[in-house]
Amino acid sequence: MHPRYWYTLTPLDILLFRDAKPFSPGERAWAKSVFPPNGHTLAGAIRGLLQQDIHINLTGPFLCHGGQLQFPRPMNFVGERQLVPVEWISPLPRLMWDRQMPMPLMTETGDDSFNEDKSKKDKLRQFLSVESIQKLLNGESLSGEDWLCPKGEFPEPWEEESRPHNTLEAGHRTVKTSDGYFVENAIRMHQGWSIALAVDDQTHQALQAQGIPAVLQLGGEGHRVLIERCQPLDEQWDSLQAKSKENYQQAEAVLAQDPAKAKSLAYLVTAGVFERTSNGVATCQAWPWEWKLAHAPNKNQTPGPLVSVATASPVPISGRRRQNEESVPAPQVFAAPPGSVYYLQRPEPLHQEDPAQKAHKWRKLGYSELLWIPFGVNKND
Repeated sequence: MHPRYWYTLTPLDILLFRDAKPFSPGERAWAKSVFPPNGHTLAGAIRGLLQQDIHINLTGPFLCHGGQLQFPRPMNFVGERQLVPVEWISPLPRLMWDRQMPMPLMTETGDDSFNEDKSKKDKLRQFLSVESIQKLLNGESLSGEDWLCPKGEFPEPWEEESRPHNTLEAGHRTVKTSDGYFVENAIRMHQGWSIALAVDDQTHQALQAQGIPAVLQLGGEGHRVLIERCQPLDEQWDSLQAKSKENYQQAEAVLAQDPAKAKSLAYLVTAGVFERTSNGVATCQAWPWEWKLAHAPNKNQTPGPLVSVATASPVPISGRRRQNEESVPAPQVFAAPPGSVYYLQRPEPLHQEDPAQKAHKWRKLGYSELLWIPFGVNKND
């Protein structure tokens, strides 16, 4: 069952979420922190609160502020201007690129420079409100109010705080030469902000039986958050989902009559794990393996739907798995970051959406959540 009961997690302490890279104070003295936390971390925290080893289906995580869901800034914008695949621009620019890779992107004017006032760039939101995302799904342009932070707010609603850890030599006032010093980055969220996630009916019932609101231990060092039911988020998410589904179906419907109107953007709102195993070796990439490139590099290959990708550095994720009735660390994977955007000639489903697929496990923990946006050049360009 698709998760539909929304909760907020409001920090009572700083939060600490180490990344998935191997960490040893003697070898790597800096433990990086990632935020927002991933689905594995959230599911583990909820199981810890319930003291039950149950299957948990999640949607999210997102952020929440003022009773509204907040989503990662779409990466297909430079400042306030939308990027477009070069072959979707008229007149067609002359450009050569490695056709085994997605098509390059540029602004409609062909000008990749972004020379706006630096003070304005520093005030651009890194998280957009649910109202702004609804505009994108409706095919509307975003205004300056959607992009710019209100007075007193910052582009990212948290600060990183470095926390050094020292271990002294016994009987001396000196730090141990091995495993004696390391630094961790902790997250301090700004006032009024929280983490938001949705859970399935079984988990919702278990949380209600536990008693909500409740204090939940989340992340490293036993730091705490207050978990609370937040019903207004149910309607916000349902509205986005309904419009996304409508956009997908409309693009499919016009595909035969007018293929140009089937062009779609798939907006990744949670980390996307796109993994493929070949000869026992698992490989991750920034887009789904089943979405073949629309410009097939080999004339014998069948063109697929994927034209281009706007993304950034991958997010390392390491969960846990069952082995001999024990929970052990799972192999590390690298996820496409939230905010990535995929340009497609036509909408295409994810294999992960099919419960019969082994990869569906990622969707059940909230990964690879897509919203479908009709293609249109932002009017601010």
